[in-house]
Amino acid sequence: MIKAPAVRRAELIDCAQRLFLQKGYERTTINDVIAATALSKGAFYHHFRSKEDLLEAIAARFARQAIEQTAPVSSDTSLDALQRLNLLLAMTREWKGEHLPELRAMFTTLLKPDNAVLYHRIVGAVFQAMAPTLTAVIEAGQAEGVFDVADAGVAAEALLWLGEGRRRVVVQALEAVEAGDAEAGTDLLLRRLRAEEAMIDRILGLPPGSIQLAGSNDFIRTMIVAWQTAPREGVGVPAATK
Repeated sequence: MIKAPAVRRAELIDCAQRLFLQKGYERTTINDVIAATALSKGAFYHHFRSKEDLLEAIAARFARQAIEQTAPVSSDTSLDALQRLNLLLAMTREWKGEHLPELRAMFTTLLKPDNAVLYHRIVGAVFQAMAPTLTAVIEAGQAEGVFDVADAGVAAEALLWLGEGRRRVVVQALEAVEAGDAEAGTDLLLRRLRAEEAMIDRILGLPPGSIQLAGSNDFIRTMIVAWQTAPREGVGVPAATK
């Protein structure tokens, strides 16, 4: 049966995600994906050049799904731009909590020092998916007089890079958690997130305390503990999917 390219590509991504979760990214090969989909090597390479391309596609799809879930909020004219932005951030936090096993399976691989190049490819894919929505909300805030920025696109890019720069702190926090000190990991991450909130307030020209990036301290602590107890890469976690 001949399938549309978009359908075939989505099936390959679904299969790769399932195998990465079941076997682990490092232990999954392109041949595993080909065998599971019953495709020829030529058909596979028509869509993806490498296993890394598959992981990048999975991450990009996660970003798009998170954005699609929040799309009604982005266009809700009953809320001002600040309310929409904070609601988007809250929904993103909830989405991450719901997809913690899949996110851990990916990021335990991506946060390794020798995967820095792949990590930045993933970041690029996520930025591409998220930037238009964030830019649109900031533009709306400009029009409403809620945000005071020179360029909405540049401001959106600054916010995204601020989050990407959190990588080192996240690694340190998770190392503390893995060492059995969840409180130290939580405190480290909270300090970083609260500092980012203050910086975003300034970037958007808002009064201090306007942006709610992290949520409550209890939420961050719960996420840290959930990350600590979530199934590790390659232990047969079923795919949720994005």
